Amino acid sequence: MRFSSDDSGFVAISEAVPAVLLEIRYHSTYNFIGDRVDGYEQPAALLTREAAEALRLVSGEAERAGFRLKIFDAYRPQMAVDHFMRWAADAADTRMQAYFYPGIDKRRLIPEGYIAERSGHSRGSTVDLTFFDMASGREVDMGGPFDFFGELSHPDFRGVTDSQYANRMRLREAMARRGFRGISSEWWHFTLEGEPFPETYFTFPVRMK
Repeated sequence: MRFSSDDSGFVAISEAVPAVLLEIRYHSTYNFIGDRVDGYEQPAALLTREAAEALRLVSGEAERAGFRLKIFDAYRPQMAVDHFMRWAADAADTRMQAYFYPGIDKRRLIPEGYIAERSGHSRGSTVDLTFFDMASGREVDMGGPFDFFGELSHPDFRGVTDSQYANRMRLREAMARRGFRGISSEWWHFTLEGEPFPETYFTFPVRMK
């Protein structure tokens, strides 16, 4: 494992995949912390060139089916992860609990793995996203919001409706066709298989290149 400030292998998603929509939550105050997160200097989304190219192919298929990709987060600098850890250690700050972790004592977020000192996002080939339905002008209903800490966010959680579950599987399958693998705890989270920097955690801030 190593750290690097070299952003030469990265591109802005909005330039590489022009059809995407961006809602960069960590540049706003509407996130589980309730403040803009360290390192998010602009409401931009960056990925490695390889991941961005694969995402461009996902986007093309989605458009033909009447959808666009909506990005919540992509590359996440290590300074942002450090901010998460400091916030998690402050048990008194529960401003956003009702929205993002109503069923969990904040003191359990680190022990239960919701917050960790390293994130795959910092390697640059992970993206958090959903489908946006162009006909309705709304996000596709996934049965639970982005960044909700709990079982509701598990892709295979069967406490959602059949339609919501099918939407989750449609997103998962679309990403898998272009080489992205999901995880068991978050329906929105995908990492490019064969990512170019599997042992490198980047430290440069998020801003347009």
